[in-house]
Amino acid sequence: MTEATAPNDGPLTGVRVVELAGIGPGPFAAMLLADLGADVVRVDRPGGPGLGIDPARDVTNRNKRSVVVDLKAPDGAARVLDLAERADILIEGYRPGVAERLGVGPEECRARNPRLVYGRMTGWGQDGPLADRAGHDIGYIAVTGALGMTGEPGRPPVAPANLLGDYAGGSLYLVVGVLAALHHARATGTGQVVDAAIVDGTAHLTSMIHGMLAAGVWQDRRGANLLDGGCPYYGTYATADGGHMAVGALEPRFYAEFLRLLDLTDLAGAHADVTRWPELRTRVAERFASRTRDAWTAVFEGTDACVAPVLSLREAPHHPHLAARSTFTDHAGITQPAPAPRFSATPATVRTGPARPGADTEDVARDWGVPGLLPPPSNPQRKASS
Repeated sequence: MTEATAPNDGPLTGVRVVELAGIGPGPFAAMLLADLGADVVRVDRPGGPGLGIDPARDVTNRNKRSVVVDLKAPDGAARVLDLAERADILIEGYRPGVAERLGVGPEECRARNPRLVYGRMTGWGQDGPLADRAGHDIGYIAVTGALGMTGEPGRPPVAPANLLGDYAGGSLYLVVGVLAALHHARATGTGQVVDAAIVDGTAHLTSMIHGMLAAGVWQDRRGANLLDGGCPYYGTYATADGGHMAVGALEPRFYAEFLRLLDLTDLAGAHADVTRWPELRTRVAERFASRTRDAWTAVFEGTDACVAPVLSLREAPHHPHLAARSTFTDHAGITQPAPAPRFSATPATVRTGPARPGADTEDVARDWGVPGLLPPPSNPQRKASS
């Protein structure tokens, strides 16, 4: 039995997913479904997605299988529709109307498979004045108000990589949506279209902040609130060696422990006194600047002061807690985050490395019963007789 055809043990074992290749949130959403045991077939385009990343190292394509289909070829749409007919979920991340023009839109797919859940991943959504416009994570989170909450007052907002928009506001909402729709389809026999827009998901993530704003306990400006760096006991501080420590000592008992370990107990009354916050910030910054990051990590280790070292991507897998939980894993020579969340009866695993474009065509054609994926048999020229 080959690695690609080994049985899955995740909670989505038996679920078939077609992913029309794209970049960003679509592939990540499909990876999450694949991590959880779904049989994800990625339909790559000839020449690849154009990201310039080595397919062998693109971990967002792990646990998947790949076929190559040219959707602009005369038989391209038919081959995808054959897959959609046998799938539970299809995911695409084109601009609105593109899938329809290619002949693989929701109507065409669901005409072949009424139970299909058709997941659409975009930045702006399927309608609205910006629906047809190009965009990226930073623009989507900008208009939702989420980006405006990041960074220091008086300085530009800080882009949180593409984690907040593409993956939190996009991929995760798409996965929740298609799984909810799959539950509905299995109960009723009828699939549906899921319109997952990054602007919608990111806005939804700010729900608690909007509640605090309405209650008058959040100011609509950055660096002035409890959770946006405005509070001196919820933020980051530089250490003597250029490292940083993250502080989240919000509750009074955690704050008291924090001050005790910093030897700043005279500042106990500054917790709830906003007028003393500048003094508190200065004193705390001076203390952290007096020692290295590792020295402070040792001071706070095993305490409830809610302080942690700020680690780099390469450092994170070696953190004792993350190492003990195997939060990261090594597979095929690549250190990468392990599947999450965890399941007691149906554990998710990294079964295969990143799918190479087109490498699994023969296996998928056999396993899904789609012989049309295979290239036509060649007819070698017969050697002319002399």
